[in-house]
Amino acid sequence: MVHFTCDLCGKDLTAACDARYVVRVETYPGFDPNELTEADLDDDPMQAVADLVQHDLDAHPHDLDQASAKTFRFDLCTSCHRRFLKDPLGKDALRVFDFSEN
Repeated sequence: MVHFTCDLCGKDLTAACDARYVVRVETYPGFDPNELTEADLDDDPMQAVADLVQHDLDAHPHDLDQASAKTFRFDLCTSCHRRFLKDPLGKDALRVFDFSEN
């Protein structure tokens, strides 16, 4: 039997009557097409592809990690899912801390 727990609160979702929600987050480097210039269009595309492949072969693994796409998957219970929908980036949680000026 597959066992599911809420990735935020740890609640057992396998035997619970609550629904289980799956949240997937994907990150990848952004591309701004406004950065193209006339010079870019004049370049040989096959040479550009060959240069990229060679760069990937020469790159260190940590360089590739920063530039590659990442996908995350989380299982959430009903209450954590509601909280996630209200504040998906956790901005409100960061505002909770109110440090005094000692």
